[in-house]
Amino acid sequence: MSDMLQDKVAIVTGAGTRGGGLGLGKATAIRFAREGAKVCLVDLERERAEETEALIAGEGGTAFVVAADVTSTEACRDIVAQTVDRWGGLDVLVNNVGITGARGRLERLDEEVWERVMLTNLKSATFMSKHAVTAMADSGGGSIINLSSVGGIRAGGSPAYGPSKAALIALSRDIALLHGRDGIRANTIAPGHVYTPMVGDAGGTAGDRDQRREIAPLGVEGTPWDVAGAAVFLAGDDSRFVSGTCLVVDGGVSAIGALAAHRAMLAREQAG
Repeated sequence: MSDMLQDKVAIVTGAGTRGGGLGLGKATAIRFAREGAKVCLVDLERERAEETEALIAGEGGTAFVVAADVTSTEACRDIVAQTVDRWGGLDVLVNNVGITGARGRLERLDEEVWERVMLTNLKSATFMSKHAVTAMADSGGGSIINLSSVGGIRAGGSPAYGPSKAALIALSRDIALLHGRDGIRANTIAPGHVYTPMVGDAGGTAGDRDQRREIAPLGVEGTPWDVAGAAVFLAGDDSRFVSGTCLVVDGGVSAIGALAAHRAMLAREQAG
């Protein structure tokens, strides 16, 4: 590793993964530790974060676990406080926690599901950031990275998930504006066509994955390591002049139109 984040203090929410797989938060936390960061691993389920902690420790990295519900503003405050108390400051925050839900037409939209998606995806990032900016300003600046989705920049058929992810992009821009003079950068990563356990839990099949590869200009499916690499860049000093932007990590999918993708698929089939 290149030690791009040597001695930086980072918080990654959603740092565990259900079932022992590899999610975006877990991959990001591991990459951060490999690059020299000290990482606070936040997850609702302690056991999930402890698995990530064990992997980091096994590679000689430094991390500790905080089990917390980041939809609670008090929990957000305590996570930041525990991190600062342990390591003396805060340099990076990755707001990764997110859930899907409420797919389908508005007639079937359930208010409780909508509220749960908004609380988990948007409120958590907003109030983690609220408490992080003070600690980062005291440390001389920092980087906030919000995990959105291509569902936040194009329609995906969910009147809860899509709007929540679009709001994260707007949140990053406003943090960049309001706290730039504190030395704080805020950016968004929008993954797409990346396979994670959450995708599998949402009902993604082998056929769906084959179709995603077929549509993608690169012809491959993304992995959590692709997103983690983008997060390392945005967390490090190489991105010192990057703020208020959205980095799309989707193999080029969102750059093409639906009709163009269909025609390209037909052309490949005809070419044999």
